Amino acid sequence: MTPSTRTRPRVEARIDLDALAHNVGLLAGLARGSGAATMAVVKADGYGHGAVDVARTALASGATWLGVCTLEEAAELRAAGLRAPVLSWLHLPDEDFAPAIADAVDLGVSSRAELEGVVAGAGRAGRAARIHLKIDTGLSRNGCPPEAWGDLLDAVEAARVAGDVEVAAVWSHLAHADAPAHPTIDVQAARLDGAWRTAAERLGGPRPWRHLANSAATLTRPDLHLDLVRPGIAVYGLDPLEAPDGHGLRPVMTFRTHVALVKRVAAGEGVSYGHEWVAPDDRVLALVPTGYADGVPRRLGGTMTVQLGGRRRPVVGRVCMDQVVVDLGPAADGDPGVAPGDEVVLFGPGDAGEPTASEWARWLDTIHYEVVTGIGCRPRVTRTAGP
Repeated sequence: MTPSTRTRPRVEARIDLDALAHNVGLLAGLARGSGAATMAVVKADGYGHGAVDVARTALASGATWLGVCTLEEAAELRAAGLRAPVLSWLHLPDEDFAPAIADAVDLGVSSRAELEGVVAGAGRAGRAARIHLKIDTGLSRNGCPPEAWGDLLDAVEAARVAGDVEVAAVWSHLAHADAPAHPTIDVQAARLDGAWRTAAERLGGPRPWRHLANSAATLTRPDLHLDLVRPGIAVYGLDPLEAPDGHGLRPVMTFRTHVALVKRVAAGEGVSYGHEWVAPDDRVLALVPTGYADGVPRRLGGTMTVQLGGRRRPVVGRVCMDQVVVDLGPAADGDPGVAPGDEVVLFGPGDAGEPTASEWARWLDTIHYEVVTGIGCRPRVTRTAGP
């Protein structure tokens, strides 16, 4: 196979590491003001932004911890030479914890069964596992049910005395942090405090840390910063509360490509599958080589706009697997000032009037978390990182 001679990516997710450094510095500054450390959450390949590059930048910008979902994600960070504390928190029943324990990865523990797996892994690794005991305070997702908390603590204390575990923290996760005045936030905080106090009384060893605050609580609830905050989406410059000023965050990902073809079509001609859009008069169209295989949802056909030739232009007709069509305007208006090779910004920070990931989320009736993770992990999208 002849290698490609293209000098630029066909479809690109550009990651602005300077923006990411700004965001982490802002978040870590808020945490420091409360006496808390900062964990940058880099799960799901850094929310599609590239876990290793994000982690390195975050650690250089004020974060001292890294958070991931899976053991495999933790192993990737360790393989890249990152030795900062890493917490991995969602595990399957048949996980082999030994490699992670040997690599000094902290582990979330929510049940006696999970604890047994960790203890077995500690035995194989030949060292104690550092664990963070998760209590379910009201999200009803991962975490130990309150009625099982005492039983879990008994088992943990036995494992601690045996030298199999060290308890680093007690923690939980908020359900309504994006609504800072929601009454469940204080309920969950009180439940965590009660579970932590019980653990501190019943477990030997150093008193464990507490952590609860996600991005939204890091930004709006300094009283909940406790010992450690865990910002995720805010690290990537996307505000979970959608404040008018974005809380000073700077979006990190720009999704872009280039025009493949410019052509004229006659009035009455249909465009793309199903002819859902028909040219009302002679039009000039741009073919853009990015489609639903690259993360442009099919539902955006006829809704989305792109930044092209210095202004917003509408996508017309259905989104295809590999391409979309952009309306450049009536042919009677003359040359639209767009040529093959011109940059097309599908979304970016919005500084030049281009669509943003938040705007995509509104078009799709979803959240910007889903938008960026759905782009950065696509095999045909080239991810590049830099200032």
